[in-house]
Amino acid sequence: EPDVTIVSGLKDRVVSEGDDVTFQCQVSHENARDVEWKLQDVALQNNEMNEISVEKGKIHTLTLRKVTEQDIGTVTFRVGPHTSTA
Repeated sequence: EPDVTIVSGLKDRVVSEGDDVTFQCQVSHENARDVEWKLQDVALQNNEMNEISVEKGKIHTLTLRKVTEQDIGTVTFRVGPHTSTA
């Protein structure tokens, strides 16, 4: 299996309370396994508040819905041993 690396990392975002915010990370290979999103070191699941998707097989997207002050912190994307934070 090829080593999947991060081609384009996360970018910092500033948003107003109640808005949605989207983070994107591009990886080198499609269908990457062992992928994880975290907010403040807490693993995120795909649910009504966190939308996690993959576009074109390589672009991993996290959308946090209706953010609050409690959502302030570091977002981390991890694929295998590689990480990107914003």
